[in-house]
Amino acid sequence: MLPSSAARILESLSDTDVVLDAGGGYDPFPRADWVIDIVDYSQRRQVAAERFSEATWINRDLCDRAPLPFADKQIDFAICSHTLEDIRDPIWVCAELSRVARAGYVEVPSRLEEQSRAVHGPWTGWSHHHWLIDLVDGGLEFVFKSAVVHTREAAHFPAGTAQRLTPEQKVIRLWWTDELRASERIFLGPGGIDDYLADFVTRHGPEVGPAPRPATPIGRLKRALGR
Repeated sequence: MLPSSAARILESLSDTDVVLDAGGGYDPFPRADWVIDIVDYSQRRQVAAERFSEATWINRDLCDRAPLPFADKQIDFAICSHTLEDIRDPIWVCAELSRVARAGYVEVPSRLEEQSRAVHGPWTGWSHHHWLIDLVDGGLEFVFKSAVVHTREAAHFPAGTAQRLTPEQKVIRLWWTDELRASERIFLGPGGIDDYLADFVTRHGPEVGPAPRPATPIGRLKRALGR
């Protein structure tokens, strides 16, 4: 989560507000009263001043289609940071967060990063992410991350792009109240996904700047010498 978002959340909460971290996993939000994740409590990164405990850590699959164990609007604030892109049914999870929480914050990778080559390997975006996500009309729109994004040059930004993005450019942030709207965009006809991917690269190319030029032998020598 962006540090600025974490600070804003903490500033907005009262001591009596009940906070849920959905998908906190290895790095749960310390202020959360409840955490739900497939990762076990013992596997988390421990920090000082955790509000949750083993008793309020719900170890389960978020997408198991069983309602979250909270009454309607029982939670004052729900956090879901860098989780929805990983799971098989983000629409269901968003619907449940809407049911149980009065407000919340979502953070997911932006398409600027997810459609960039060589983020952490010789492919496009993060290898374990299932979805490309846009903010549309105040809600989240999910598109299945097709293999086309890896194989067609027009569908992705070149290697080196992700490394030039600012932390803010790498994510999409959504602060919501009352309802977390989410939908899936499905392409039925041939070519639809190709246009969707290529249009984004064309429109947002100026934001990420030109591709870095290949280093010359002299340039590589200067870098090696720290010049």
